[in-house]
Amino acid sequence: MTSAFPPPRCPAHNGRAQLYTPEFAADPAAVYARLREQHGSIAPVELAPGVPANLVISYAAALEVLREPSTFPRDPRRWEQSQPPDNPVLPMMGYRPNYLYTDGAVHARLRGAVTSSLGRVNPHLLRGYVEHLARGLIGKFAHLGSADLLGAYATSVALEVFNHLFGCPPGLGERLLAGVRGLFDLDDPERANREMGQAMAELIALKRREPGPDLPSWMMAHPSRLTDEELLHQMIPMLGAGTELEQNLIANGVRLLLSDDRFAGDLAGGSMPVEEAIDEILWTDPPMANFSATYPVADLDLFGTRLPADQPLLISFAAANTDPALEGSHRAGNRAHLAWSAGPHTCPAQVPARVIASAAIETLLDVLPDLRLAVPAGQLVWRQGPFHRALTALPVTFTPVTVPTSAVPPARVPDEGRWAAPSVSSAGISTAQTTGTARPSPRRWRNFLTGWWRGK
Repeated sequence: MTSAFPPPRCPAHNGRAQLYTPEFAADPAAVYARLREQHGSIAPVELAPGVPANLVISYAAALEVLREPSTFPRDPRRWEQSQPPDNPVLPMMGYRPNYLYTDGAVHARLRGAVTSSLGRVNPHLLRGYVEHLARGLIGKFAHLGSADLLGAYATSVALEVFNHLFGCPPGLGERLLAGVRGLFDLDDPERANREMGQAMAELIALKRREPGPDLPSWMMAHPSRLTDEELLHQMIPMLGAGTELEQNLIANGVRLLLSDDRFAGDLAGGSMPVEEAIDEILWTDPPMANFSATYPVADLDLFGTRLPADQPLLISFAAANTDPALEGSHRAGNRAHLAWSAGPHTCPAQVPARVIASAAIETLLDVLPDLRLAVPAGQLVWRQGPFHRALTALPVTFTPVTVPTSAVPPARVPDEGRWAAPSVSSAGISTAQTTGTARPSPRRWRNFLTGWWRGK
């Protein structure tokens, strides 16, 4: 599906800032600053041509919305009823029965299966695996003296770790990643959503046949007794966070370390302030910049802005974190940012996400200590889209080195290198253990998926 996008110089439609243009992608901070001057805490925006919304851009207003789900619920179905079927943001924002789009007891039940399963990931084993994997990936280009770290490294790290955590075959993982990317970029999102759903259904069917020490199998065995349909919907946001957003956290962190003078001195002196850089990115350029849509149940006033019922109210994590009302000098070591959201919908995967990013960046700088950007930071190009903060490429140069072949991860990591904590063996997830879970839905996958990607 294609859309007739406005001319590049058109700054707004009906007074609404456009969040999908190259200009916004190049300098969103300037847009947020202008919106604060013009509107205060909440600003009118367009997510795509003809798709209006309001954007929360102050820290205080964001906290109030995120912590009051009874006033600002996540269910978008009332809004969806007024939208044309070709609305390009529907595949990203349309209703799914998962922990992102539900509240109350339903949300607690669905989120419980996710948080319980993520809690079984041993962060120490995870860090060790990422470091081992990272050295193998770096070894593929370290002898060249230059690389695109986004395509050759950050994307590969995120995808390989996702595939391992989810017990996902590589080819299936690549299809899932392509679908997620299409949703974020609004690049034929209907097709991307459909193909992503089909690939996820295949992964669930595989895990039903061959459960193992992985996140889907653990969710299947959880007492919440998720159906296949419910399981699919819980795994979709985990997929987006584990691939698209993780790769951008890694790439954006490396970009900051290589371009910001505050970190350059430490790097040259042999110190790698990676944790500080990750904190800074989560404050200023979080991978998920604008999301967590809520839908007021009635017309209301919030921080001086009249909000119509059922119109999307999105949180700008990037704008809220850089609110001038906050004291920016205290960001170092301060993790009160909203990059992981807040309230009952706080990101359940923030611990493994941070472990993966820090291990990937530290290993990269350890193997290639004289890493430097191949172009000025201002010439890097950002992908278009209202939701994410993502580079198109991250070209770098460095002194060529040879990475010992022993650093290359084996093609098949032994079971004892998987993610179960010491008290949980790989045998703990077995066919016998999952017999008490809900049976797969008798509905045929083809019919189910047709309705799913249309948001029904």
